[in-house]
Amino acid sequence: MKKLRAPLAIYAVLAYLFLHLPLLILSGFSFNESRFTVWQGFSLVWYRAAFQNQQLKEAAWNSLIIAISATVAATIIGTLCAYGFWKRSSPVLAGSLYMSLVTPEIVSGISLLAFYQWIFRFLRVQLGMHTVILAHVSFSIAYVVIVVMARLRTVDAQLEEAALDLGANEWEAFHYVTLPAILPGVIAAALLAFTVSFDDYVITSMVAGVDSETLPMVIYAIARRGVNPVVNAISALIVVGFGSLILISERLRET
Repeated sequence: MKKLRAPLAIYAVLAYLFLHLPLLILSGFSFNESRFTVWQGFSLVWYRAAFQNQQLKEAAWNSLIIAISATVAATIIGTLCAYGFWKRSSPVLAGSLYMSLVTPEIVSGISLLAFYQWIFRFLRVQLGMHTVILAHVSFSIAYVVIVVMARLRTVDAQLEEAALDLGANEWEAFHYVTLPAILPGVIAAALLAFTVSFDDYVITSMVAGVDSETLPMVIYAIARRGVNPVVNAISALIVVGFGSLILISERLRET
């Protein structure tokens, strides 16, 4: 086993470099005074430019509203779905949840757009923030169910049965016994759903209206027009912020 440790350690380091070195380079150049990939000195000018950009601020605000709304709805619905699967096993329904994870985003986006156009033809409703939130809820639920189900598998079902025997009804048994036991998993699922919702571009771009541009959409539009160090700055902030959320989510999931 000792002979394998060094090669495995080297392999792990190379794998992490392959995954994270581009992000580190991007973050480094976000502090570059030059507009180009030639280091000319440390500067925070591009971070100041990012915070002063009105389009970026409006897009970030839209992304926060969408992500928070979708996270709250998906967490509630997903937790109840996971609880239902825990109480009564349904392999077919549980397996169908993975469809949203393996289906290409472009296919999901086109499907949701066609569905909205068909429904809204009768309701006379246009695409906007509401359609983006509904779309994000639809693909975030699967993440919540999977994470909460993993937590529920560690819970002893007899604890809830004991609460019922002692006079609690089903809601009280869930609220006072099961929910506290799975709360770290629920919070981890919410953080994961928030991250996935905030970062989504493909599906959002398909179902967004003219007044519901999100931060990833604006970043992509800016990047298409050419090299802009503001993109480096805002991307570095997103990587650091959501990287921290993912680490917190994993820590909570394991507690």
